[in-house]
Amino acid sequence: MNKLDDKELEKSKSHIIVEIIEYMANSVVIKTIFKKSTGNISVMSFDSGEGLTEKISPFDTFVQIIEGKAEIVIDHVSNLLESGMGIIIPAHSSNFIKPNGRFKMISTVIKSGYE
Repeated sequence: MNKLDDKELEKSKSHIIVEIIEYMANSVVIKTIFKKSTGNISVMSFDSGEGLTEKISPFDTFVQIIEGKAEIVIDHVSNLLESGMGIIIPAHSSNFIKPNGRFKMISTVIKSGYE
């Protein structure tokens, strides 16, 4: 079960990102921080046992863990990230997120530069 909140955060106001999203039982929750035609930034929470299935994005994506830890698999190479760590998932690479307990992350997708 996924829950999506497309309402952007209030501009010109500071936010504690790890606190703007909560865990939901058996779910991945996604909250949009900022969305433009050139890309978007979202914060996501994953309950224990929840992950994202394998996909290939046409755009570069920067993922940063802001609470807990997660395994990010890019082109069959596993990367264990802990709070404060980030990784760039290159465009056109297969990737998925394996559950490793509860965690929160920020996902930044950059769409410009591919036109």
